[in-house]
Amino acid sequence: MATVSDDPTAAAIAKLDADGAAAATIASFTGQLRRLGEGDLGMLPEAALEPVETLPDAEQLAVDHDAIAGLLGQTVVIKLNGGLGTSMGLAGPKSLLEVKDGLSFLDITARQIEALRTEHGGARLPLVLLNSFRTREPSLAALGAYRQLSADLPADFLQGRVPKLLDDGRFAPVDWPADPELEWSPPGHGDIYPALVGSGMLAEMLTAGYRYAFVANADNLGAVLDPRILCWIASEQVPFAMEVADRTAADRKGGHLARRADGTLVLREIAQTPDSDLGAFADTERHRFFNTNSIWLDLQALSTALGDDGVIDLPMIVNRKTVDPSDPASAPVVQLESAIGAAIAAIPGAGAIRVPRSRFLPVKTTDDLLVLRSDAYELTDDGQLELAAACNGRAPLAELDREQFALIDDFEARFPQGPPSLIAAERLTVIGDVSFGAEVSVSGAVTVEAAAGEQLRIDDHATLSG
Repeated sequence: MATVSDDPTAAAIAKLDADGAAAATIASFTGQLRRLGEGDLGMLPEAALEPVETLPDAEQLAVDHDAIAGLLGQTVVIKLNGGLGTSMGLAGPKSLLEVKDGLSFLDITARQIEALRTEHGGARLPLVLLNSFRTREPSLAALGAYRQLSADLPADFLQGRVPKLLDDGRFAPVDWPADPELEWSPPGHGDIYPALVGSGMLAEMLTAGYRYAFVANADNLGAVLDPRILCWIASEQVPFAMEVADRTAADRKGGHLARRADGTLVLREIAQTPDSDLGAFADTERHRFFNTNSIWLDLQALSTALGDDGVIDLPMIVNRKTVDPSDPASAPVVQLESAIGAAIAAIPGAGAIRVPRSRFLPVKTTDDLLVLRSDAYELTDDGQLELAAACNGRAPLAELDREQFALIDDFEARFPQGPPSLIAAERLTVIGDVSFGAEVSVSGAVTVEAAAGEQLRIDDHATLSG
C-alpha cells in the first residue's frame, strides 16, 4: 500500500540522497516539487504565446572551410541513450537494435563520426552517451569495438531518476514494496543539465578545451553533426540552438516552437497545453515548426547559465499515471519531467534553426523500422541514411497492425526474409496477421488484410500493387 510522509519535500530529498543522486539533481527536483506544491502545473496557454513565422535556414548556410577543422576539434557529440525501447518489446538499449544492413544505431553513429573525423583532418570529435542505469553496461560494451570514439573524455555519464509522487495534493514520494523499482521515473531529457554538472562531465569537457556540443536522440539517424550549423553557432555566438523542422499532420502531437510576447522562444509540449487549447496546439499552419530534439550548446554559456548548483529553470511537464503502469487500479502518481529543448526559454540569446525533414529519422515504432530497413533508404559509406532516388523525395509510409507487429519479435517473425521492397510504394497498410515471403515488392498505396483468426502469407516474389 502507498504511504505518505509527514514532510513530502524532506521525504523526497531523503529518498534521492539515499539513492546517491547528485546535488544538482536533488536541487532541480526539489525546485520542481516546490512549484508543483504552489499549483504550477507547467502549463503554457495559447493566449500567452505567438507563432514563430521565420527562422534561419540551415540549407542556406555555408561552411567556413578555414575554420571547420578547428571547430570540430572543440565539439562533442552527445547522444541521449537512456531508452530501453520497451514499447517495441526490447529488453536492452534501443540503440543496440539492428536498424540497417546488420548495423545498430550505435554502429551507424560511430561510422558517421569516424567519417567526419577523417574528412576534416582527424579532429578528435568525441562521442559521449547520456546513459541510464539500465542502458549503461550493454551500451559501453558495444562501444568497445570503437575504443577511440570518446577521444579524451569518459565514454558516458548517467542521467538521474526521480521519485514518483502520490497524486493526492501533497505529493509525497510513493512507497511500493511490491516492486520498489516502480517508485522511480525518468526525469526526461531535460535532466541532461544537472547530469552534466553532477557527473563532472561539463567541467571535464571545458577543461579539455571543448566549447560546443551537438546533442541528439540515439534513435535519430538523421541527426548527424552538420558542419554548416556548427560554423553558424560559432560565428553568430549562439549559446543554444534548437533544430526545428516544418510540421505536418503527422507532427500534431509533438512539441512545437512558439514565442512569448516579450520575444522569448519557448518549446510547448502537449502535456503543457490546457485542454481548451489543444486545437491551437495541433494547428500546423499557426505553429509551423516542431522540435526535432537535436540541440546545439555553447558549453561555456551553458556553464554560466547553470551556475554553481547546476540548476536551470525549465518549464515542468506533469504526467499523471499509476505507479504500476500495467495496473490501472494501482496508486495514482505524478511524474515530473522536463525537456532538453525547454532551455531555449532559459538561456539568454537562445535561438532555433530550420532544418530539412531528412534530419529527423527517429525509430519510435516497428512501422518506422520497416521503412528504414527497406530499400527506400540507402546507407552510405559515411553512415548517412539517404532516401533512394527512385522515391522522388517522398518516403513511403508503413502502418502495421499493432497487435501483430508492435513487438520486435513478432515483427521479425512476420518478415523472416527481410522487408519488402518499398522503393515504389506510397503506403503499406497491414491489417491482421500477415507474414511476408522473400523479395516481395510493394507499388503505390497497398492495404493487405488477413481474415480474423487466420494468418495470411504473402508468397515469395509477390508484387503488391495499389
